[in-house]
Amino acid sequence: MTSLVIGLVAGAVSLTFETVRDYVFISSTVAKENDSQKKDDASQPPFTVSVQPERGEPQSWTMVLDRELTAAETQKMQDSPSPFSYLRDLGGHPLEYASYLENAPDRYRDQQIASGRMENVDTFKLSFLSTRAYPVMIDDWKVVDLACTKSTRKTIVSRPSQGGAAYEGISLHLPPRADEPVLTDDTEGQGKPYFDSRYIEVGGGQSSGALRVEAIAPPGQSCEWGIEVHYTDAHHQDEYVQLKDGDGSPLRLHTESAPASPRQKWVFGPVPWTPCHLNPRGNMCDLA
Repeated sequence: MTSLVIGLVAGAVSLTFETVRDYVFISSTVAKENDSQKKDDASQPPFTVSVQPERGEPQSWTMVLDRELTAAETQKMQDSPSPFSYLRDLGGHPLEYASYLENAPDRYRDQQIASGRMENVDTFKLSFLSTRAYPVMIDDWKVVDLACTKSTRKTIVSRPSQGGAAYEGISLHLPPRADEPVLTDDTEGQGKPYFDSRYIEVGGGQSSGALRVEAIAPPGQSCEWGIEVHYTDAHHQDEYVQLKDGDGSPLRLHTESAPASPRQKWVFGPVPWTPCHLNPRGNMCDLA
């Protein structure tokens, strides 16, 4: 009887040891697999970016062209059901009017209207994409490698805004003013630094994030610029990196404003077609 009990106890001890050994082996294997997955994840780019211009015709806009319009083109423009599409087909570069931030802090709103005319903006959508299994958080950015030259555009055609409007996204001047980019959404926080209260998160099952960007070049200037963003991730990366295009080269963004002394300047919409370059009176030419 004693031998039987000892045998049973020995068997139990043996079974417990085998179970513990298997558990330790499985745990070690899982830990190694997790480490391998994390290393593989960390080796992937934290994100890639793409830039798409605003699509469709905005309610108010300015089109800038490299040359003067001929008499025939001017007539077709005025007769066209969509002057915006017609001018873009001629090679025009579309600009929009900046969002009116009526709920922004007084300081920012006063700067917005200080020039006496509405600002034109180059608008685009900046998309961040990530295939990482662990999340990546973008919580700041800065403009880098800014280079501006005098605009050589010859013609402006404008359909000025008849009222203020705000669109979801961010806005900044080149070079950025203090606290820019700012939030343009018609919500609490409008006109305040975007990254003070928000961030962009990608990866971890959330594949993409996007921002509508209103970039404002200095009056009469054409600018090229890049962006550095600050990000953190699950692998303890905490740094600024310069955004790159699909070819792996530093991303270069093109932003224009209307030329200071165009040879032709047309305004329509709130008023009949008006040739501002012929110095008419009683018009909205100063808004263009």
